[in-house]
Amino acid sequence: MAAAEQAKEAAPSKKAVSAKKAASVEEAGSAEKVPSAKEVAPAKNAASAKKAAPVKKAAAKKAAKKSPVKKPAVKATAATKAATKTATKAATKKTAVKNAAGKKVAGKKVAAGKPAAENAPVVKPPRHESPTALVRRARRINRELGEVYPYAHPELDFENPFQLLVATVLSAQTTDLRVNQTTPALFAKYPTPEDLAVANPEEVEEILRPCGFFRAKTRSVIGLSAALTEQFGGEVPGRLEDLVKLPGVGRKTAFVVLGNAFGQPGITVDTHFQRLVRRWQWTEETDPDKIEAAVGALFPKSEWTDLSHHVIWHGRRICHARKPACGACPIAPLCPAYGEGETDPDKAKKLLKYEKGGFPGQRLKPPQSYLDAGGKPAPPLAAG
Repeated sequence: MAAAEQAKEAAPSKKAVSAKKAASVEEAGSAEKVPSAKEVAPAKNAASAKKAAPVKKAAAKKAAKKSPVKKPAVKATAATKAATKTATKAATKKTAVKNAAGKKVAGKKVAAGKPAAENAPVVKPPRHESPTALVRRARRINRELGEVYPYAHPELDFENPFQLLVATVLSAQTTDLRVNQTTPALFAKYPTPEDLAVANPEEVEEILRPCGFFRAKTRSVIGLSAALTEQFGGEVPGRLEDLVKLPGVGRKTAFVVLGNAFGQPGITVDTHFQRLVRRWQWTEETDPDKIEAAVGALFPKSEWTDLSHHVIWHGRRICHARKPACGACPIAPLCPAYGEGETDPDKAKKLLKYEKGGFPGQRLKPPQSYLDAGGKPAPPLAAG
């Protein structure tokens, strides 16, 4: 009996064994928890969503391609462009206001208090124009100059065709002002071709010395006076072919005489005329005869003489060779060479010559229309 009792005590009971098993299961659960069914479901849904996302995107792209509705996008683009234009205009207006207030524009300071339009750059016309566009621009330039110089006239003093012919020959390589200061003494001593034809060359040279090249010019005026006396009875001919045969007389001189003494239209291609018509891109020719032909084709023949006066006057007063007064030029919007000279209006005004700048003109005895317009006669030689 004693042995049987000891065996019972040594053998664990069934309840104890089951309790131990339950404890071991709880320890294992705490170490590695097994997810429940509720916890497993969301994970499966997330995985399926990830797999389905690329499929849905591809389907959306296909649907977008198949969809014909594209007009809203176009409208949005047009609206964007309109908004951009509006913003650009607003920015331009602000810039103009700043310019008027004296801000710097392209490195140059704009005068404060002046309208922005006065300081705006002038648009250059295209370099390569059609023949029709060139004719229109050239004729408009002539009309504008006609309004600026309505009293334009030959700037050589003369009382008859002979005096004009001699004065024009003497004007080569010098100014009309210098000629006008010299010829009074010449014509006082030799009033007719017959008188000058038999003059003492040394005495004539002394009178003509201020004009430069006085020896060559003395030979020319004495020679043409002799030719007029011998061939034309002391009268200046009124035909181009006759005038160009005289010593020292070329086409330019002949057209000056024909246009201003005989009323026959002609183009005077002097240094100012040559320079300006090339600057305005009326022609690229450099030979005077070719320039005459090219420019003459742009205008009616009746306008040739006045055109010559307008161009020459503008070249002497505003459109100078070295420092053109672009800021004071009335034809700046039509000029392809705008900007070669001073563009500031105040500085440009200081470059003006003759009556535009308050200085005397070329003639000692100018026409009354010139004096009425504010022109001043040139001083005599002794005063210069």
